[in-house]
Amino acid sequence: MYEFAIAAGSKTELYRDLETALDALTADEPDAIANMANAAALIWQYLPDLNWAGFYRAVDGELVLGPFQGKPACIRIPMGKGVCGTAAQTRETQLVEDVHAFPGHIACDAASRSELVVPIVHQGELLGVLDLDSPSPARFDAGDAAGCEALVRLLAPRMV
Repeated sequence: MYEFAIAAGSKTELYRDLETALDALTADEPDAIANMANAAALIWQYLPDLNWAGFYRAVDGELVLGPFQGKPACIRIPMGKGVCGTAAQTRETQLVEDVHAFPGHIACDAASRSELVVPIVHQGELLGVLDLDSPSPARFDAGDAAGCEALVRLLAPRMV
């Protein structure tokens, strides 16, 4: 059983503690699916106001659903489509305050109002994306983006 001391203080402290916990969970595990599953569970447990947290894996030129926490989700997303496909195609973090205003948004859960998607790239290869959804508009900010980018940098080499 894992127990982590995750700070409820500043966002910086929260993400620093999440990174430490993720490192402990994945350091000695070579299986990518197991590492994504534990990462999704950790994020789901400690980040407030989420209705979905998980991964899409890059497989044969599209994104395929990976480990997640939340309601059932879209299984396949074409590159360049929706927030996840845009993050994958551009390899740039997508911070979307209002998903209904995002051109081509794919609504897997109608309750989602804002979204943060971070591409996972290792040695130039796109491995997938980390996708977080919230029922609150403008839930995510630059601090969340930076924190999740740090989590992905730690996780990426543990997904190959």
